[in-house]
Amino acid sequence: MRSVLNILLSAAIAYAVILLLVFLFQSRLVYFPEVARALVATPRAAGLDFEDVSLHAADGVVLHGWWVPARNARGAVLILHGNAGNISHRLEYLMMFYRLGYATLIIDYRGYGKSSGTPSEEGTYRDGEAAWRHLTEARKFTPQDIVLFGESLGGGIATWLALQHPPRALVLASTFTSAPDLGAQVYPWLPVRLLARIDYANLERIRQITVPVLIAHSRNDDIIPFSHGQALFEAAHEPKQLLELSGGHNDGFIFMREEWVRAVGAFLEKAANRK
Repeated sequence: MRSVLNILLSAAIAYAVILLLVFLFQSRLVYFPEVARALVATPRAAGLDFEDVSLHAADGVVLHGWWVPARNARGAVLILHGNAGNISHRLEYLMMFYRLGYATLIIDYRGYGKSSGTPSEEGTYRDGEAAWRHLTEARKFTPQDIVLFGESLGGGIATWLALQHPPRALVLASTFTSAPDLGAQVYPWLPVRLLARIDYANLERIRQITVPVLIAHSRNDDIIPFSHGQALFEAAHEPKQLLELSGGHNDGFIFMREEWVRAVGAFLEKAANRK
């Protein structure tokens, strides 16, 4: 009996240590700035002219990004990328929006790519705010000229930003309902909702967003289940559209199929003509 109690006690202690580590270091389970941090290419590799931009967040962190202009632009797209890699891994998005007639601004969050600082939820919101300010102040776009595009983790910044500054439209690609919702599915043996200090409450926010919303998600997404995209779509206000992709989380990109690109273009055209 004593040996059984010792085993149970050891297991309880080990579990408690795991809970403490998850609570203290959960940002390392969410942000992966160290994955391929070096820039591997620039928009010029895709045949695009661009400008390097240096933005200053409200707390002094310096962010690196690219501005890709478009002649007679239909508007500007702010691209907020996922939790790994950097802006140089998103050249196809820049090319897609350029083909659709949009200028783009893409930034690396604090700690990613050539940006300074360390990532955090509040920090990424400041980064998004700095990018919005650049578009409206330095580039002179009005909110109704701007489309917010959030990929995966970037959707959490995009929904937050859309509530602060309603844009022309919001596009969410492979985005979760909230970080705790996703964490509870990935780690069912942990009390994730009690431990979570990172939220990104997309489902709660999308209920308050009144601009046109496009949700793009794959039924075969192996990281963020399709049910998250469905829930976001159901909670969103009209006008809204669900674009069903195929492929996994890291290969079901919108730009992979011409019909998907056309669907995005048609959605943005309707949003631009909305009265």
